[in-house]
Amino acid sequence: MIEIDELSFAYGTMSMRFSLRVQPGECMALIGPSGGGKSTLLSLIAGFETPLDGCVCVDGVDVGAMRSDQWPVTMLFQEHNLFSHLSVEQNIGLALHPGLKLTSVHRWEIDEVLERVDLAGLNRRFPAELSGGQRQRVALARTLARRKPVLLLDEPFSALDPPLRRSMLDLVNDIRRDRGLTIMMVSHLPDDAARIAERITFIDAGQVVEVYETSLLFSDTPPPNIAGFMFSPAQ
Repeated sequence: MIEIDELSFAYGTMSMRFSLRVQPGECMALIGPSGGGKSTLLSLIAGFETPLDGCVCVDGVDVGAMRSDQWPVTMLFQEHNLFSHLSVEQNIGLALHPGLKLTSVHRWEIDEVLERVDLAGLNRRFPAELSGGQRQRVALARTLARRKPVLLLDEPFSALDPPLRRSMLDLVNDIRRDRGLTIMMVSHLPDDAARIAERITFIDAGQVVEVYETSLLFSDTPPPNIAGFMFSPAQ
């Protein structure tokens, strides 16, 4: 379980404060207006930003008290962040050994995650030799190689065309079920959230406004305070 208790942060003139619970093995989507704090919340959970107060606990342990190598969270961004001068194997290998001193066991693990994301045999390719979807699959494989129980997704598939984006979401969902991952996903696309999230959290002005069951938001009578945002033409 992810427990976020009175987690506070200041971004420019905006004061943010978040409290939220995410169940083990759940996929929770974060939606809301741009600049409302969704990506900032993920960065706080991942340790990329330092909160002013409050805490993040995973399975009852305050992650702020952990060493960086013990942090139980990994994050996938919209930009794949692959190193162009490294092969697919080496890009993934960074998750296993920062100095790329890869053992036979490491290479077996890389083969395993590449097969899981349908890229078996592409170990020696370089990012420039891959399609956009393949590069994002390599980035996903790198997060899987870290074997962390919490996966954060900051719109990693938003630049992909709709069929490929749906395919990637389905792949992530299958992996979540296989590995028992807990996922938090930022999305500006309600259909993406509906595809794999059990619950949807609406965030605005640096606050958790409400948490909804996904089925309720996509029912014939969605809550009026969020229906306009969810189903406006801009979305």
